[in-house]
Amino acid sequence: MVAKSLLKGDDTFWKNKKVLITGHTGFKGSWLALWLLRMGADVSGFSLPTSNKNKLFNELDLAQLSTSNAYGNFKHYEGDIRDSNTLKKIIVEVQPQVVFHLAAQSLVLNSYLNPIETWEINIIGSLKVLESLRDLDHDCAVVCITSDKVYQNRQSLYGYREDDRLGGKDPYSSSKAAMEIVINSWRESFCGIGNYQIKNISIATARSGNVVGGGDWAENRLVPDAISSLIQNETIPLRNPNSSRPWLHVLEPLSGYLILAKELFLNHRNKVSAKFSQPFNFGPNIQSNNTVRQLIECLLEYWPGEWVEILSEDTPKEEELLFLTSEKSYRLLGWKPKWDFSQTICKTVSWYKKNYDGINALDCCISDLEAYQSK
Repeated sequence: MVAKSLLKGDDTFWKNKKVLITGHTGFKGSWLALWLLRMGADVSGFSLPTSNKNKLFNELDLAQLSTSNAYGNFKHYEGDIRDSNTLKKIIVEVQPQVVFHLAAQSLVLNSYLNPIETWEINIIGSLKVLESLRDLDHDCAVVCITSDKVYQNRQSLYGYREDDRLGGKDPYSSSKAAMEIVINSWRESFCGIGNYQIKNISIATARSGNVVGGGDWAENRLVPDAISSLIQNETIPLRNPNSSRPWLHVLEPLSGYLILAKELFLNHRNKVSAKFSQPFNFGPNIQSNNTVRQLIECLLEYWPGEWVEILSEDTPKEEELLFLTSEKSYRLLGWKPKWDFSQTICKTVSWYKKNYDGINALDCCISDLEAYQSK
């Protein structure tokens, strides 16, 4: 089991590390970039051009933050991960030692509207990210973020393990399952000690539960939609109140990604490297696997309001039951969630309330980071 120094916030591994994050302007990407900068990493991000949808990233103003001696350096690049030429130019310039691949079409409902684009971005885009790393001449650890929805969902009461069958009925879930397959194929084909193989790149995939936390303003996501309704004094509309999901705070899987990347990098040249070059689940404890109804009712304890079920045959159906087992992450990485379900929802609502009351996003995020790392 690995050391817990990272989780306590005193890890020096990331100081001056050259890190590339794809999708750094999204919800998880923004939190991850901030965390890495606070640990002194030199962070470069590659995403589509920013818009008002990237509210958290825009408010954090990481470029300005990185001018402080207390933070690492930050560079922002714009483009599409399907653009091989742009990707290769950025890799040559950044020379990353660690890559976190988060860029994706990440919404189930959007995948029904744009299935081909979803498959192109999540599958072909991921392959192009890996291909862009071929010419690196130094060690590089790559963590590719997929989803808890990669599994063939049998509505099982037990948690899915990393070796369970992959599947996915909707375009988003199937694209992430296919992403797991092609990443494994690329790793098995091109990474190794053979004359034709790349010896300096190690790759793992991370499958996270349903993430909540302050600063998520994406459309068609449960908590952001609920908060928007509360701010406007409107009733919260719920599509599938009885659907159960593995809820966890955004900092939980991010801590797992950081530990996994560190172990990939440090163990690449020795015999234990193979145990990290594989998929890892990052999900909550079983008590945090609750229904949409339970989440909203818990949220309303901290920010009073009302909700109503919306019945519509036009809404694409989502799986009702999903649960992950994260035993491997605990055994091999020493990772486990710190905050239970109630604490997760409390921290999430508190972030939005403080931000609504005028506290800036950066201060809200730093407060949660410090609370998490001190636990």
